[in-house]
Amino acid sequence: MTNELPDVRPTPLTAELAPGAALLHVLDVTGNLTRAAAVLGIPQPTASRRLAALSARVGTPLTVADGRGLRLTRVGHLLAGAAGRAIDALEHGVRQVGEEIDPASGHVVLGFLHLLGRSLVPTLVRDFRAGNPHVRFSLVQGSRDDIVTGLASGTVDLALVAPPPAAPGLDSVVLDEQELFLAVPADHRLADRAGVGVAELAGEVFVLLEHGYGLRQITDELCAEAGFTPTVAFEGQESDTVRGLVAAGLGVALLPAFGPRPPSGVAEIRLDPPVTREIGLAWPAGHPLPPAVTAFRDFVRQHARAGGPAQR
Repeated sequence: MTNELPDVRPTPLTAELAPGAALLHVLDVTGNLTRAAAVLGIPQPTASRRLAALSARVGTPLTVADGRGLRLTRVGHLLAGAAGRAIDALEHGVRQVGEEIDPASGHVVLGFLHLLGRSLVPTLVRDFRAGNPHVRFSLVQGSRDDIVTGLASGTVDLALVAPPPAAPGLDSVVLDEQELFLAVPADHRLADRAGVGVAELAGEVFVLLEHGYGLRQITDELCAEAGFTPTVAFEGQESDTVRGLVAAGLGVALLPAFGPRPPSGVAEIRLDPPVTREIGLAWPAGHPLPPAVTAFRDFVRQHARAGGPAQR
C-alpha cells in the first residue's frame, strides 16, 4: 500500500490561460478591448498581445471583429464563462481574507421575505450596527424559494424565511413562531366571528401570494387538509398588496397580524385550531462563513433567545 499524494498540478494549458482569465472575463462584458484594458489597468497594446497569445495557445481565434469592437467566438465564450466563475470564487476568497484581517468592516448579504422587512430586519440591522458600525449590508427581498436558492448558490449569506429550509447543505435555527389569521373584508359575513375553521372557507374566493412563497404553501396545505382546493381570484408578491386586495372586497387570505390592529377595511379572525408558522434564520453549511456574517448570525440567534421581536 502506498501513500501517494494527489496530483493537484494544473495542466500546462490551464496554467498558461490563467493569467488571461481576467481579460477574457472583462472583454466578454465590455465587448471592447480598449475599455477592457482600462478596467484592468493595463495598456491597450499589452491587452492586445495577451489576447493574441491566448488565441495562439488555444489554437483558434477567441474573438472576431464586431464593428468598432470585438465579439467573443464560441470558444472565447466558453473560456470567458469559466474565467468568470473562477474570478467569482477568487473574489469570495479575497473577501474572506479582507474580513479576516478586519472583520469590523465586513459585508453581509441578507435575504428575507417582504413581510419581515417591515420591522424585524430594520430592527436587527440597527441593533447590530450599534456595536458594529462599519459592517455593510446588502438587503435582498423575494419569495422564500428565491431566497433559499440564493442561499444555496452563494449569492445570499444569510436568510430570514418562514418556514426555515430543511435542505442538504444548509443549516438553520428557528427564531420564533408567528400566528396566522384569516383576513376578510370588514363587511364580510365572518368579520364578527371570534374564530373560524379552515373547512368553513371552502366556498370563499382567495387572494394569495404566488407559488414559491411560504404563506402560499401553508394556505394550499391547510385547504387540502380541509378537503378543498382554494378558488384563487388574485395572486401577489407582497402580503401588503394581498391585504389591500382583501380590503377592496376581492377575497380572503391567510396572513400574519398586521400590527396592533388591522388596517382600515380588514377584519382579522383567529383560526380554530390556531395556525402558526416558524420564522427561521438559515445559512450555508460545510464551510466557514466570513467573520462579519458569523457575527451577525450569532447576534440574531442571541437576539431571539433574549425574546426579541422576531414575529413582528
